[in-house]
Amino acid sequence: MVERRCVRGGARRLVRGLVAAALAAGVAVAPSGCGGRDDGVVRVGFSQFVAAGSWRAANTASVRAALAPAAGFELTFSDEEQRQEGQVEDLRRFIAADVDVIALSPVVQDGWDEVLLEARDAGIPVVLVDRGITTDLPGAYATRVGADFRSEGERAGRWVREHAPGARVFELQGTLGSGAQTGRQQGFDAVAGDQVVGAATGGFTRAGGRDVTAAALEAWPDVDLVFAHNDDMALGAVEAVRAAGRRPGVDVRVVSVDGTREALRALAAGDLEHVVECDPAFGEQLAGVLRRVAAGERVPDRVVVPGREFDRTVTAAEIDARTY
Repeated sequence: MVERRCVRGGARRLVRGLVAAALAAGVAVAPSGCGGRDDGVVRVGFSQFVAAGSWRAANTASVRAALAPAAGFELTFSDEEQRQEGQVEDLRRFIAADVDVIALSPVVQDGWDEVLLEARDAGIPVVLVDRGITTDLPGAYATRVGADFRSEGERAGRWVREHAPGARVFELQGTLGSGAQTGRQQGFDAVAGDQVVGAATGGFTRAGGRDVTAAALEAWPDVDLVFAHNDDMALGAVEAVRAAGRRPGVDVRVVSVDGTREALRALAAGDLEHVVECDPAFGEQLAGVLRRVAAGERVPDRVVVPGREFDRTVTAAEIDARTY
């Protein structure tokens, strides 16, 4: 039987104790000083909060491809369909399986301290993927790899302030309490919050965006711009605008975040007005961070995935280049 760790028995327990103490002190260090196990494979447990939706599916595909066996990884993947309790169970399974590093894309920001303390005490570092968390636990996670959600909201707000300063805005929010929802709301409201007449969550789904926008157009008939926290909801909002007998892009403009191929097509067709990109294809960037964390190297507290902005001048080549 091949020993999976570089140290064994009591030595392994000693290393884990030292690592837990270091993490509690805020020192970036991982449990193994030799880059994982003696076979060179980095074992990763990844809890994705949901795999549905075009953006999330593309993110999952990118991560799976980058963490393939050929790249030196052994990936245990779980999709918990937006259940925090399921993700907590995932992390405990990963801890019991003695993985080298845990990757977590959290469904909401709060409520992780207990299980993250268990991971810290076990000497297993955690890397946040895409979304962040709120915690007072020292050493709760090594870093977060993902977009700057507040900046995305600010950029959308600046476009509205510049191009539609008199618009009455309905804010179509994502899953309440998620990092993407709070960050994009805070950013947008900091720039154009005085234009928001109403807000509600569509849960980041197309159906949610359609149903909530339909209700909003009845509650606030003078709404003439929708800011959607993601493209799926934005496309649902376009459907609701049409169903209400109004013209998307003319009577009601829609601004969104993500940059999926379908959204860029809608942008080129005039159904959407402006799209702030949130690139999901950062698997290779994540893989590099996970290798460093598993090897005990210091990493920045935050690794930001950059994004562009698109308007109706988007080209066919840019649309065809989308991988999601």
